[in-house]
Amino acid sequence: MSIIRRRPFGQNYAFVVIGVIFLALLAAAGLRSTPGVLILPLEQAFGWGRSTTALSAGIGIFLYGMVGPFAAALMASFGLRRTVLSALALMALSTGASAFMTQPWHLVLTWGVMSGIGSGAVAIVLGATIVNRWFVSNRGLMMGLLTASTATGTLIFLPALAWLAQSGGWRPVVITVSIVAACMIPLVWLLVPERPSDAGLVPYGTPPGTVPAEQKRTGILASAFGSLARAARTRAFWYLFATFFVCGFTTNGLVGTHLIALCGDMGIPEVRAAGLLALMGIFDLVGTTLSGWLTDRYDPRKLLFMYYGLRGLSLIYLPYSDFSFYSLSIFAIFYGLDWIATVPPTLRLATEAFGERDAPVVFGWIAAGHQIGAATAAFLGGLLRDTQGDYLGMFIFAGMTGLVAAGISLAIRRGPATSAATAAA
Repeated sequence: MSIIRRRPFGQNYAFVVIGVIFLALLAAAGLRSTPGVLILPLEQAFGWGRSTTALSAGIGIFLYGMVGPFAAALMASFGLRRTVLSALALMALSTGASAFMTQPWHLVLTWGVMSGIGSGAVAIVLGATIVNRWFVSNRGLMMGLLTASTATGTLIFLPALAWLAQSGGWRPVVITVSIVAACMIPLVWLLVPERPSDAGLVPYGTPPGTVPAEQKRTGILASAFGSLARAARTRAFWYLFATFFVCGFTTNGLVGTHLIALCGDMGIPEVRAAGLLALMGIFDLVGTTLSGWLTDRYDPRKLLFMYYGLRGLSLIYLPYSDFSFYSLSIFAIFYGLDWIATVPPTLRLATEAFGERDAPVVFGWIAAGHQIGAATAAFLGGLLRDTQGDYLGMFIFAGMTGLVAAGISLAIRRGPATSAATAAA
């Protein structure tokens, strides 16, 4: 029989958990954004082409997404605390070990495979699991806040890491990221219970007298693939998967990985270019949190239509701008507000379609589409830059995908998924 450890603040302790998970997601976001800072220093130190570093970044982003549904199932079966603590340890170990790399395969192993697996368990699916466990009301707002941690990670890490890279090379950068990941381990260990009931609490906003539902545990593979099998028989899943593929393709895959290098091609110093991503981070913190608030009140399909349409137009505009301080600042502010504002409405549509039991795992598979899109853009952007000499075609193509995703968003039906498999579930 487990011992219940009482926590202070009553139901409001849910906000303490949100704060700690926000920091953990921030650390993972900083790790995933670091390859964009490393492209130029590694090119100078080892002579590695951008396609090499982009390949490592692409593998890391791909695994970051593909681990998601298995991480959600692992949290349900193995335990959320154990999963997150193990992932943070792997993040710290892999990035710390990269300080000794001398060959391209070292980069792929540490920043591609190992860090991708570790950070994949400290990602959007973790936020979705925490919100569904700890909140009954204000879920959209809380998911928006946790999603915004990606922006805040960019805001805090990139300018500092770019300064370290410019002044001390690539090695201080990877050591700093490793230390930050390691520092999160004791915070999660001390402050995040497995479930509200383990702290003698109920989820925030639970009506008085509500009896908590019994949590059934299933095998990791059965949970991950069983939820996928039920969801894959519905149009809602594939529409959400396709739009989130475009979301990843147009954000951390293209802009997050290649904006600093693009600005370098235009003669803009690395620290100043990182400042643009930091500016995006500031406004994404606002935009994504606001998107969560809007998702609690308005049709999420219409929100997605607006987000993807405006994003596509802004990407088409960027390569034709004059790359002046003002034009880049306007782009950074506009794009920042829209960066991952898509997450709260996408999670809401997934929860409506697949129910609270399956939603975290199904959302993990949808988020895998996000990272597959991001990995595709990360690698394709580097490849086209090496073969064509510029990023023009890549940004135009990415903008067109945004317009397509806007149209798909309006085709998503709201409410429970109607397939026989989902009804049986």
